[in-house]
Amino acid sequence: QVQVVESGGGLVQPGGSLRLSCAASAASGSIFSINSMGWYRQAPGNERELVATITSVGTTYYAVSVKGRFTISRDNAKNLGYLQMNSLKFEDTAVYYCQIRSSSYYYWGQGTQVTVSS
Repeated sequence: QVQVVESGGGLVQPGGSLRLSCAASAASGSIFSINSMGWYRQAPGNERELVATITSVGTTYYAVSVKGRFTISRDNAKNLGYLQMNSLKFEDTAVYYCQIRSSSYYYWGQGTQVTVSS
């Protein structure tokens, strides 16, 4: 079983920046590898949507709505992932979730709230 924990959310003004972190660990202390990592978000009343993904070799994908403003990265050695969010807009307000794929399984974190407000 792999645990995923997000952090770094908060309240920010439009145009501001936040960096989200995603930490993955095995509950039993066993060794595991992360194949891919993704960030998703869900705003009230909306479905969860894909924001960005990154593969084990660093190939990235971004939703059109965040391309050029968000940057996904990862530290394979530490099983950490990041989402740098710049030029934040009101519509970026949502709960952001980290998802990792390890072997054939997907694991989700509990989410971290990002609120963009003046």
